[in-house]
Amino acid sequence: MFDDISDHYDFLNHFLSFGIDRKWRNKLVGLLATYHPDDILDVATGTGDLAISLSTLEPRKIIGIDISDKMLEVGRRKISESGLEKKITFRSGDAEKIPFSDQTFDAITVAFGVRNFEDLSLGLREMKRVLRPGGIMMILEFSQPSSFPMKQAYHFYSRFFIPLIGRKVSRHPEAYQYLPDSVAKFPSGKNFLDILSGLGLRNLRHYRLSMGIASIYMAEK
Repeated sequence: MFDDISDHYDFLNHFLSFGIDRKWRNKLVGLLATYHPDDILDVATGTGDLAISLSTLEPRKIIGIDISDKMLEVGRRKISESGLEKKITFRSGDAEKIPFSDQTFDAITVAFGVRNFEDLSLGLREMKRVLRPGGIMMILEFSQPSSFPMKQAYHFYSRFFIPLIGRKVSRHPEAYQYLPDSVAKFPSGKNFLDILSGLGLRNLRHYRLSMGIASIYMAEK
């Protein structure tokens, strides 16, 4: 599915979020800055928007992995245009079988990817495995507003407008119906924090963004 929509993915992300997705990524980068990571792994990197934003932290290296080769092709074009080839590397990789040794990275990030894991617990355990002791895991993911009127407005927008526009632009019949469906099923908020806690991660934090449309989760190993 992501291979099929790769050419339209960035445009639709920015258009359907009114550009707010950039602010959400920048918020994550700002929170990560206090950790001064040298080696960063960006899981489910897609077309590399977060990896590129992370380059402003001046780490030693950033590696992005994704199972969609066509999304990675778009990402490689973007880092070439940005002159970041020496800083950022993309490679094919499954979040549930991360192709790196234990304790390789100071920080692991995911933006809008964990809800796509086939086995959420396995993917999170893999992320913890390759994280160094004291390292930080940062996850940016969609959530659902709980207060009136944002709850009602978001429900209408995500259920009707996003699938309609996504279908017309991407010409994929299911991709942008999948988005609100997967968000609705994802265990956000306290439920997700409980999952992270159950994996033995510590110092858990949760930041609600844009009245709950998205959330940043932080957990240390």
